[in-house]
Amino acid sequence: MAFESLSDKLTNAFKKLKSKGKLTEADVKEAMREVRLALLEADVNYKVAKDFTNKVTERAIGADVMESLTPAQMVIKIVNEELIALMGDEDARVEFSSKPPTVIMLCGLQGAGKTTHAAKLGKYFKAQNHRPMLAACDIYRPAAIEQLKIVGAQAEVPVFEMGTENPVKIAKEAIRHAKDYGNDIVILDTAGRLHIDEQLMQELRDIKAEVDPDEILLTIDSMTGQDAVNVAKTFNESLDITGVILTKLDGDTRGGAALSVKAVTGRPIKFSGTGEKLDDLEAFHPDRMASRILGMGDVLTLIEEAEQKLDAEKAEELAKKMLKNKMDFNDLLAQLEQVQNMGPIKGILSKLPGIGNKVDDLDINDRVLDWNKAIILSMTPAEREHPGLLNPSRKRRIAAGSGRPIEEVNRIIKQLEQTQKMMRQFTSKGKKGKQLRKMLSQQGGGGMPPMGGFPGM
Repeated sequence: MAFESLSDKLTNAFKKLKSKGKLTEADVKEAMREVRLALLEADVNYKVAKDFTNKVTERAIGADVMESLTPAQMVIKIVNEELIALMGDEDARVEFSSKPPTVIMLCGLQGAGKTTHAAKLGKYFKAQNHRPMLAACDIYRPAAIEQLKIVGAQAEVPVFEMGTENPVKIAKEAIRHAKDYGNDIVILDTAGRLHIDEQLMQELRDIKAEVDPDEILLTIDSMTGQDAVNVAKTFNESLDITGVILTKLDGDTRGGAALSVKAVTGRPIKFSGTGEKLDDLEAFHPDRMASRILGMGDVLTLIEEAEQKLDAEKAEELAKKMLKNKMDFNDLLAQLEQVQNMGPIKGILSKLPGIGNKVDDLDINDRVLDWNKAIILSMTPAEREHPGLLNPSRKRRIAAGSGRPIEEVNRIIKQLEQTQKMMRQFTSKGKKGKQLRKMLSQQGGGGMPPMGGFPGM
């Protein structure tokens, strides 16, 4: 996962500070040397890393920190605040035009993911009740128009194209078409190159001059590290971009681009791509990213994803069943499907405090969800509703039908029994029962369902 190595190194540096009851100026400077090395290894721009550690050091050796009862915690607090400032003090959002359609021009090098992220943006805005449209302005790359049509169809967003007509004319006609058909957002998928050249830049400048886009978003690949920052700087000097979409943040990337691009270009990261699916696009929050880097998790993003991807009615129905202690395998099956809708298990766990930067060390296989579903689906309707019917011969039949070992069948039965036992304890009339009833009633509003039913959760 992104920032894993950086997070580990920062954690080790802060651990040394915590082991000391009182900090000296030398302790802080030694820790900051380690922080600077960690940033440079994460491919953060040298000047950015130097300025960052200088600011932290200057604040950390102040009297308020040195005389604090918990100086190490104060230093971590300062690092967190400076990380947020480095990536942007506040969330940057797309500026919508007062006279629709809002025009968003995507630009970037080939391979950075422009076309895919055009569809991701379309799906993102459609979920917010907008009526986006994609425009195919890349007439050079083979099959670029066809690719945009395919991902547009997957996102259920219309695509405007005019074949190999002049890209400036295509952009202009796309906006006219959007006005005629009521599309309030037009996303221009422009041509890229394997490297920056003047012909590419001139075409982009011509499109900008003709349609005056409300947003010019540069798509850059976070896997390219420092090169991504250099690309951002060049595009910004030529086009005056308004923001950045940072892709592949879910990969094995050092993360330096995320920490450098705002400082080098002065332009904020507005979105981050976190996977290959069209749902894998997040609005970029500097404070939440800082929390992830420091191993504090990102619970707010997890909650937002749960609200978007989980079925509120099913969650409420499950909460009522749990209150009555009537949970069965049908409920467990629905719960597994809800968890799958949230995406990969490691992606969920990476946002939890204390787990984030350790998630790749966990032995978790997403196929466990499918295996457990196969076991449940191999039961008869009566067996799912009445687990007490599951005698040894029925278990053997279920194991054979699902293709899973009998041990896994026994394990999932035991997990349901343990959940039911816990429910009996907590739904009693005592204090714990009141707390659980309160929690479940709140969860009925669409919160995340209990994470039981498969190993590792």
